Amino acid sequence: MAASSSSGLTFKLHPLVILNISDHYTRVKSQMNPPISTGDTANSINGGDQKQHQSPPRVYGCVIGVQRGRTVEIFNSFELLYDPSTHSLDRSFLLKKQELYRKVFPQFYILGWYSIGSDALESDMHIHKALMDINESPVYVLLNPSINHAQKDLPINIYESELHVIDGIPQLIFVRSSYTIETVEAERISVDHVAHLKPSDGGSAATQLAAHLTGIHSAIKMLHSRIKVLHQYLVAMQKGDIPYENSLLRQVSSLARRLPAIESEKFQDDFLMEYNDTLLITYLAMITNCSSAMNELVDKFNTAYDRHSRRGGRTAFI
Repeated sequence: MAASSSSGLTFKLHPLVILNISDHYTRVKSQMNPPISTGDTANSINGGDQKQHQSPPRVYGCVIGVQRGRTVEIFNSFELLYDPSTHSLDRSFLLKKQELYRKVFPQFYILGWYSIGSDALESDMHIHKALMDINESPVYVLLNPSINHAQKDLPINIYESELHVIDGIPQLIFVRSSYTIETVEAERISVDHVAHLKPSDGGSAATQLAAHLTGIHSAIKMLHSRIKVLHQYLVAMQKGDIPYENSLLRQVSSLARRLPAIESEKFQDDFLMEYNDTLLITYLAMITNCSSAMNELVDKFNTAYDRHSRRGGRTAFI
């Protein structure tokens, strides 16, 4: 397999695709390895462990999106049925799903397919070639379900197919391509909502806040380290220790020009407006909670006063 692609395409991957693949794999794995009930404990001890230690299932699906020039943006995905007898995908199911998606998203096209695994296999090329009649140059999105705590990058790889001459024979092989994560406003809201969900293990709000702040601290620390490396690189370039690289200088200059825009009057007005709206919503929530607590107190007082008034002939307070 070649180290990297030479096609020059720029890939942008949306978080929804990663969530769909992960959800697909988790559901299939749960169906293959259901939780053991109390009555099945003896069976589990006598041989049921073999069923629980099955190899991870492979899942398959298509990725859809748009291609604008040399930029390929993968927006969504859908599941596909795999026929183990023919080692191919269910073509009729694929065409039906494609027709349905084209009705809802007419601007989206099938860009390729996805599966799970640590690396692309030779058998994957058969599925890859089968999709070339739909897209002449499909992409292959591969998710690695294995957990590696030392790995900082996402366990996602995107492969293209290129024709290479190996031992005098032209062959299609998978080559790895770089990608960036692209998000829209709706996806950012969804990911933020998932991040703030209460843990299923009954974790407290303080634990969630600590985890959230730890993530923010790690992000700021990484940003600071990268800015420091860039600053050292520019200082060395200014001293003449390393040769000038005009493309990098243009990127740094473009980034630096964005900084004064944050101090503009329009930014201050928009920031203060959003800040005041946030404070107003916070105050409104506090007033609502106080009103609810006051209503509960009044209801309790009326209940107690009604009991007393029935004995003394008095009327209720409210």
